Amino acid sequence: MPNMNWAVLNSLQLGKYAEYFAKMEFASYGLEVFSSEVDDRGIDFIVKDTKGRFSEIQVKSLRGTGYVFAQKSKFDISNPNLYMALLIFKDGQLPEFFLIPSQAWEAPNEVFVDRNYDKPGQTSKPEYGINISIKNDDILETFKFEKTIQDFLASSVN
Repeated sequence: MPNMNWAVLNSLQLGKYAEYFAKMEFASYGLEVFSSEVDDRGIDFIVKDTKGRFSEIQVKSLRGTGYVFAQKSKFDISNPNLYMALLIFKDGQLPEFFLIPSQAWEAPNEVFVDRNYDKPGQTSKPEYGINISIKNDDILETFKFEKTIQDFLASSVN
């Protein structure tokens, strides 16, 4: 049983743990996992399914509630083979794992946001974000890994 006192990990350690955890979850379904040697394009790893389809995975991690984002320059929502693996860590529990297709941002809402930062004085780079809150839990719940991996596997059979 792993240590589940996530407070002992710094941000980099938590992010690395999230990445390895996600890789092992995909591998447990018989998928091949390929790591990126250099993370300069926002892709943390690639998954190959049984039919030879490759999907790009970007991993994000968070303690509890809050906000995570991916820069638009590194997260192209027009790519149907791009996914965000979101892991939420709560002390005393294994991480909650969500697999979110990039198309989730095509129709922004209170959870999946599209921010351009194109107003005067705004200097942040454009991003796609996720607002994680107890209030928005039901929307995020539809992307639980246990549910979405079944759709992922089914789409790879076609």
